[in-house]
Amino acid sequence: MKVIREAASSKSVKTKPAPHSLLRHFKEGKYLLKLPSKAKLFSQGERGDAIYFIQTGRVRLTVVSVRRKKAVLAVLGPFDFLGEECLVVNSRRTSTATSMGNSTVFRIEKKTMLKALHGSPKFSEEFIGSLLARTLNLEEDLCDQLFNHSERRLACALLKLTRRWEKPSLVESQLLSITRETLAEMVGTSRSKINVFLTKFRRLGLVDYKGSGSITVKAKLLTEAVLHD
Repeated sequence: MKVIREAASSKSVKTKPAPHSLLRHFKEGKYLLKLPSKAKLFSQGERGDAIYFIQTGRVRLTVVSVRRKKAVLAVLGPFDFLGEECLVVNSRRTSTATSMGNSTVFRIEKKTMLKALHGSPKFSEEFIGSLLARTLNLEEDLCDQLFNHSERRLACALLKLTRRWEKPSLVESQLLSITRETLAEMVGTSRSKINVFLTKFRRLGLVDYKGSGSITVKAKLLTEAVLHD
């Protein structure tokens, strides 16, 4: 039970370094990409030759099994790195990265990234810190999948999205550009069950929404409901 409660509870959010403090390490080999919604940065199985840094917007990482079953690994936001597997020799992309809404992303060449890591201990420390945070989030998601039922997993997923996209002190957070299909892929269940759970959450006053648009999460109330489940 301790594992489940820790995975579901609201964690303190560390302040990320400002983008200009990170990007100053790259004098060349850096390109700004302005992406429309649903644009692909890279696809699963491709050879990796660059790493990416999100300036604005959000990017979804998905994987597809050999049986064509799709799952969402993570939803990343401003100041997050992605595509770090390219730093391994002869590596291929382990996931597909797709923009969610209009986004601006820096593409950083592999050799440029390696040069920055070797030349700046401070930057290396910040980069390793971001990778460790991602690893902890993935471990938390794995515990969530192993120990929690799908309704609880949806509640945890909504809380995680509010912590990433909004200030953690806000009582209410509005999630934009999140479809029922995306939530189903994150939770590992069907779209119809997501609709049933969201209807129940709205009836209990934990979320609010109109139609299939944005979802307003009552973060404090939903956190209390999860912890007392």
